[in-house]
Amino acid sequence: MKYLYNILLILSTVFFFSCQENDELAGDNEIGYLRLTVANDASTTTRADIPENYNPEQIAVQIIDSDGSVVEETDDFSEWKDRQIEVPAGNYTIKASSANWDGGAAGFDAPYYTGSTEVKVLGSQEVNATVTCTLANVKVTVNYDDELLAKVKSVATVVRSEDRIYQQNFSSTEKRSAYYPVTALVAEVTVINNDGESNTLSQELGSDTGVQARDHFILNIHAQETGPSNINVTVDPTTHEYSYTFNVSTVPTNGATVIAGAWDNIIYLKAENITAGSGVSLDDLKFQYRVASAQTKAETDSDTQNPWIDVETTVKDGICTAFITNLTAATEYQYRLVNGVEEEIQAPRTIVTETVPESGVPQEQLQNASFEQWSTVKAGLTGTVNTAFPNAAGDSYWDTSNKGANSISRNDPTSSVTEPVVDGTYAAKLESKSIYGVLAAASLYTGTFGAVDFSSFGATLTFGQSFSSRPIALQGYYKYIPKNVDTVGDNLPEDATVSSGQPDQCSIYIALAKKSYEINNKDEDTFINFEEDENIIAYGALPSGAATSGEGYTQFTIPLQYKESQFGATPTHIIVVCSASKYGDYMTGGVGSTLYVDDFSLIYDGTPAIWENK
Repeated sequence: MKYLYNILLILSTVFFFSCQENDELAGDNEIGYLRLTVANDASTTTRADIPENYNPEQIAVQIIDSDGSVVEETDDFSEWKDRQIEVPAGNYTIKASSANWDGGAAGFDAPYYTGSTEVKVLGSQEVNATVTCTLANVKVTVNYDDELLAKVKSVATVVRSEDRIYQQNFSSTEKRSAYYPVTALVAEVTVINNDGESNTLSQELGSDTGVQARDHFILNIHAQETGPSNINVTVDPTTHEYSYTFNVSTVPTNGATVIAGAWDNIIYLKAENITAGSGVSLDDLKFQYRVASAQTKAETDSDTQNPWIDVETTVKDGICTAFITNLTAATEYQYRLVNGVEEEIQAPRTIVTETVPESGVPQEQLQNASFEQWSTVKAGLTGTVNTAFPNAAGDSYWDTSNKGANSISRNDPTSSVTEPVVDGTYAAKLESKSIYGVLAAASLYTGTFGAVDFSSFGATLTFGQSFSSRPIALQGYYKYIPKNVDTVGDNLPEDATVSSGQPDQCSIYIALAKKSYEINNKDEDTFINFEEDENIIAYGALPSGAATSGEGYTQFTIPLQYKESQFGATPTHIIVVCSASKYGDYMTGGVGSTLYVDDFSLIYDGTPAIWENK
């Protein structure tokens, strides 16, 4: 059953003048009163284990007039219980939805409900209307047969979107249902028998018309006693409920779980859970590819006309990975996994490379990457403190912690210097300072500084500038002269690699993302989790934050590691952050630690790196 939340709108017009005709809207001087009641459909079932801080049954409501203006709104409909809401007579739209979330991610026990209705408030009449909030996302439930569980070593199911942006893993003990945005879904069931051999069965979910809101996919996983693995589907169209029965063989057959992603000229491939039937070797595994054509997709004897091309494949711990390079944009290719005698382990699949814009493949560079452009802006409580700003006058690409450090007087933890430099006239100097007894870790980042919270000595800022290219590395020069850590915050992470009395460490990192980030350095919940955040496409960091050797600069190259699940995604923002004290956000560092940076550039030539298991 589905959750239905009925918002009963009882609209009563109270008037102070003579009544008008029933079919006539009240005049401009008429006032209506809106009373709303939320009722839970008695036929709905209950749900356990709601994600933290999200309650689907907390309904947000907006009352919107005919001009599109919100007349009244609440994030919690219960606050309006027994409340009479005064509104001018007229036409209104009532919108309701689960509060504090937009349903735009996948998660267990996280349904999202929406609904709306049109209402006309009439003079001297009572008008009743109902908004029914229905499930706006897709529900998936996986049931494992006890007989199957008793026969095998393990069984698990992955249900994911085709682009792998949304993915949930259902272990054999998982009883909860997962909810997804409305998107095409694929289910992959993998069984490992008691001999350690695995078999995978895959199935696209949905009907011929695709996946719809309120669809409920029930996957029943059973053992197949004899014959090949198969899938049976039954559909109850009255409830949008799809029941799939997966009969999974415990005998291994040829197959693999394959991840594939494409740019305009590169395809990345990964195969795992590789299995083979009796007498089929798994020696000398390799990927092959070719341009797809009507013949190759329709005929099995077309290999001579369009032969397969071997791809240099890395095999490690039973996992095969490969890059196919120098490809043509907007072209459909086939790929497959074979053994040394070209027996197919994974049957041919197709993938299309991205289309190149008319302007060509973008290879954007960081603005002011050599830090030659500097200007002065006003900051401080009075707005009169001259503050160093790492941009030309009128530009805003890089920012620093200077505006916070200069609240009373000029301190400029980050500034320009003419010595040492790599090339040109200026470089950037980042020096962690003590300002009124508080550590101000010098920083330089792509983004904008927000505001200072003097009650907590914290600050807000935005990480990220608009960017849509795919570099493979950040290159530049740095020189680091650390001091010993003399300030240690009480919230330092357990895996921190600094401690009091030991040399401070610097930090330089780069990330490509699908959004910008609002950071509050006093709220760890706003810090970016680069590994787990699905909006992070790629990431790379300076491997060591220790002091550099010698008198001059040290050149660095930071490879960008692209997540497998996000390899085909296009970034919208670039984040580059430099800090003289790596753990400055945790109020930890050494006063006087100094980092110099100069001549940054983004590298595009070469093969990208993959972030393992991400």
